[in-house]
Amino acid sequence: MKATFIGVGVGPGDPELMTLKAARYIEQADIISYIANAKGVSQAKTIAREALLRRKSTQEIPVIMPMSEDRYIANKAYDAAAASIGQSLQAGLTVVFLCEGDPLFFGSFAYLLERLQGLVICEVVPGISSVHAASSALQLPLTMQKESFAVISGRHSQQKMIDTLNNHDSVVILKAGRSRQSILDAISAANRTDDANYLEYISRDNQKIQRDICALEGEAGPYFSLFIITKTTQGRGQ
Repeated sequence: MKATFIGVGVGPGDPELMTLKAARYIEQADIISYIANAKGVSQAKTIAREALLRRKSTQEIPVIMPMSEDRYIANKAYDAAAASIGQSLQAGLTVVFLCEGDPLFFGSFAYLLERLQGLVICEVVPGISSVHAASSALQLPLTMQKESFAVISGRHSQQKMIDTLNNHDSVVILKAGRSRQSILDAISAANRTDDANYLEYISRDNQKIQRDICALEGEAGPYFSLFIITKTTQGRGQ
């Protein structure tokens, strides 16, 4: 394989949800890169652990991302990572960037792709997103027939969430952790409480599903959490 920068989706958490192609690319990579916290812990690397054990190379480029909403800090980290990855590619090495879920769906890979695309050879291996994993866990179709579907972030304003809930049959609200109370209030204001489900750590050992969101406390939840609001199966497609 020519020196290529590859975003590889490793799925939402269960290593068995990784594709065969993702596993093969990880095993063959000269260098792997990934987002990690200040302690060096990487969720994507943890998911891909079995494929990583089969690698011959041990070279890595961890991208340490401080827990901050300050985009200046994040952009500095991406700038430094893009420079390091670019140097490795110029040296003829292939770099695989591990991404939770799908690389181009709320994925950090997109920020590196933006910096390197057009300068180096790039490729993307799609992964199963948390949205589809959550739908499977609930055994609940996201859309049917002429139903509309929207995905938004809990970082949006409460009014934006209410408008989206009022204008679409099915809505997924990602990044629910810190915004949980605001999201609960928006769902209530849109009269969609009975349509809502809440999930944490989808497809992982500590997965949690709460079908009655009235039982949720308003305190902040984990980063890996989301709400699915959709019609019940009764009467759909009629």
